[in-house]
Amino acid sequence: MDLHAPSITETPQPGPFLLLRPDYQRAPLVFASPHSGRHYPPAFLAESRLDALAVRRSEDSFVEELYSAAPALGAPLLAATFPRVFCDANREPWELDPTMFDGPLPAWVNSASPRVGAGLGTIARVVASGEPVYRRRIPFREAEERVQGCWQPYHAALGALIAETKAEFGCCLVIDCHSMPAHPAHGVNAPDMVLGDAHGTSCAPRAVRRVEEQLWAMGYRVRRNDPYAGGYVTRHYGRPRDAVHVLQIETARALYMNETTIERLPAMSRLRDDFTALIATLMALDWEFLRS
Repeated sequence: MDLHAPSITETPQPGPFLLLRPDYQRAPLVFASPHSGRHYPPAFLAESRLDALAVRRSEDSFVEELYSAAPALGAPLLAATFPRVFCDANREPWELDPTMFDGPLPAWVNSASPRVGAGLGTIARVVASGEPVYRRRIPFREAEERVQGCWQPYHAALGALIAETKAEFGCCLVIDCHSMPAHPAHGVNAPDMVLGDAHGTSCAPRAVRRVEEQLWAMGYRVRRNDPYAGGYVTRHYGRPRDAVHVLQIETARALYMNETTIERLPAMSRLRDDFTALIATLMALDWEFLRS
């Protein structure tokens, strides 16, 4: 398989996530990438009205590669293998748009969230560029299969990593790894990185500052919570009072990839090296203050 090809990966579907563990964990850090999966089931592609590039517009393409040094440096790296447009692990498990389905949904489904209204629920109605995904309405059982086969295993793995890390170190800091498309509102002042801590509620401010300062020192333009403050992972798992902290890092795709062709740029090598240096620095810090 050509790892640099922008086309869809149509190899047999792997497990729902890839978990790379260090020989032993050296610090209370966990790295997770819920949106970089790019294994598209053939049956899903047959249902989609989009071509091979358009269906990938919602991917955080190659993000798990940017953080690939984490296991060698002493921290686990969890990455979803299923694509966000197929099942979004950064949503509640049952945020579903009733207009997508060929029958009524159970009453317990959350069909009123702003994310559902935007077409970006657990099962997306549109890709990030706004194009509809499906040719026709789909049965609810497909949503059940995706949540049970993708969402639930990913979150079971993430929850287990958090519990193990907290048991070992007395605290846990999850770095939730994402990438962001060009944002027209930012124009020439667009940030390179956006740190999301749910407006100060999901992560200790001191931890956010440590990451922020390292990125500034590398020359990156960094903002907090604008326009991304964190999704389900940040808000659900980030419980500083329980010594579990979550910080979302959004990285501008223009730094490392061609957003039109979904291909890696030569600059990706430098960015990966910078993230390796960032991880190494974070691994060497004293995180005792994260304990509740």
